[in-house]
Amino acid sequence: MSDEKALVPVEQKIVEFYEDQVTAVRLSSGEVFIPVRPIVEGLGLDWAAQTRRINRDPILSEEKGVVVMATPGGPQDMLALPLDYLSGFLFGINANRVKEEVRDRLIRYQRECYKVLAEAFSDGRLTANPTFSELLESGSPAAQAYKMARAMMELARNQLLLESRLETHGMRLDEHDRRLEEVEATLGDSGRHVTPDQAMQVSQAVKTVAMKLSIASRRNEYGGVYGELYRKFGITSYKQLPAAKFNEAMRWLNEWRESIEGDAPF
Repeated sequence: MSDEKALVPVEQKIVEFYEDQVTAVRLSSGEVFIPVRPIVEGLGLDWAAQTRRINRDPILSEEKGVVVMATPGGPQDMLALPLDYLSGFLFGINANRVKEEVRDRLIRYQRECYKVLAEAFSDGRLTANPTFSELLESGSPAAQAYKMARAMMELARNQLLLESRLETHGMRLDEHDRRLEEVEATLGDSGRHVTPDQAMQVSQAVKTVAMKLSIASRRNEYGGVYGELYRKFGITSYKQLPAAKFNEAMRWLNEWRESIEGDAPF
């Protein structure tokens, strides 16, 4: 075992996977790790060879960890992989090159093990019941409620990820705008164009429209909204907007936003 410090889990579960038992642990960070050796030996594979394969792999070698497992003989350090990388490890085993008597089990692990383990730590399911999919297709109220709950969780997850990406992108745009303002304050002619304060209002209005469009389309719409503004007013930067066109531009952006959502003006 390596000299790296062993990770101490806050939760350990034994998950029934058909005729096998797979142990998984959760760290205080929420990350789930799977000890690899019991799976490898359960499939009749050579542990030393698989250890070398993990250490050779540029990704698995970085993501691996040593976790303290509770065993009948007391705490034991075991090489483990994060759950998100377990499938990568399993698919690196060629099912056509293993013993025929374990081939079907290996393929089952490759197909289903990640899903079952993920569900064990997300919604409490601790068994790979082979009829579960059939139960979901039964059309019963419980099956419909389960499907709806999973769909809502997935939708909420995607929304959180989208909002996070949009927020990060917005922060980068703000920094870019600040740098542009410094350059244009030195080189620009403030008498012909909108003032820095007016330019900031236009930029904020564009971002508001873009964010609402992005939430609906799940794409980055910032470039498209800026492009429409530039084409409409014949400019190549919102800071080049003629001062006389400021009110018209704000009305146009506000009407666009209202057509999407109908809120109060910017």
